[in-house]
Parts: sequence; C-alpha cells; structure tokens
Amino acid sequence: MESTALEKLKYPIGYFTCPETISDEHINSWINDLELLPVRLKDLVEHLNQEQLDTPYRPGGWTVRMLIHHIADSHHHSYTRFKWALTEKSPVIKAYEEKDWSLLFDAKTAPIELSLNYLIALHAKLVYLLKGLTTSDLKREYIHPDGNIHVSVAENIGKYAWHSNHHLAHIKGLIASKGW
Repeated sequence: MESTALEKLKYPIGYFTCPETISDEHINSWINDLELLPVRLKDLVEHLNQEQLDTPYRPGGWTVRMLIHHIADSHHHSYTRFKWALTEKSPVIKAYEEKDWSLLFDAKTAPIELSLNYLIALHAKLVYLLKGLTTSDLKREYIHPDGNIHVSVAENIGKYAWHSNHHLAHIKGLIASKGW
C-alpha cells in the first residue's frame, strides 16, 4: 500500500468526482479552468531552466517537461472525444497508452514551447466549441472501452478541467518544495 505522502504527491487535489447533477455553474467554472490553462501553465513554467524542467514532480514520476507534453497529448485526445460524442451516436473512443506516450523521446526531450503553443491554439478551439454547446449537446456521450464506461460531454468537461488543475498542482507542488 502506498504511503499517504506519495498518494498526496500523485493526487494533490484529490480524485475527480463528478457531481450527480451537473449545473450550469459547474459547466461555466470548468470551461473557465480550461480557458485559463494555457496561460496558467506558461506562467508557471516559463522561468524554469532545463534542469528544473527535467526534474520529476515526485519520486518515480514524470518530469515537468513530460507533464507539459502529456497535457498537450491528453487534451488533444479529449478534443477529439468531444467531437466524436457530438457527431456520432455514443461512439466507442480509441483509448491510448498515455504512460507509453510519455516515454517517447519527444516527451522527454522536446522544447516545452511546442506543447505550450499547441495548448494555446487547442484550448482556444476547445473553449469556443464548449461555450456554444446546448443542453442537449451536454448530454451526448462517448463510451470508453476500458470498462465500457459512458461519459457525457458535460462530465468530460469536468474531467479535463480537473486534469488541468491536477497537473498544475503537480508542478506547483514541485516548485514550492524546491523553492524555485
């Protein structure tokens, strides 16, 4: 069993819990988090040097560089999942091996500006799309093949707002613990 300290490093803001009833306030707050992610992330990491970017946020964890590239990869997939859910009837999405993606050479070595710039464009498109959704659109869903889990568009907005804040907290925690 993992220690409480390691669990806190892994999940500094806790696990995502979807409210039973997703209100307009939830949706608006989550979209706001998604809209602000690129700026918050850039502001958080732009002063870090290469050695700091290549520091894991926890023992055995991804480096800051890997986290930034992971966020871009993950949110790229999420954008596609939103589009599938909005254009197909309960599509089964394509899952991907995020841990394996993080081990590819680009995640370990590429300049962070590639993913930071990509997130600016991606989130501009994503937020534009999400702000235009109807109540009916929010109820549409996709099916995640790992466990045959049905995920509504509304829930996916919450998941990716959480995902944004989850990884921001990883980086903030590392910066605080190292005194950077």
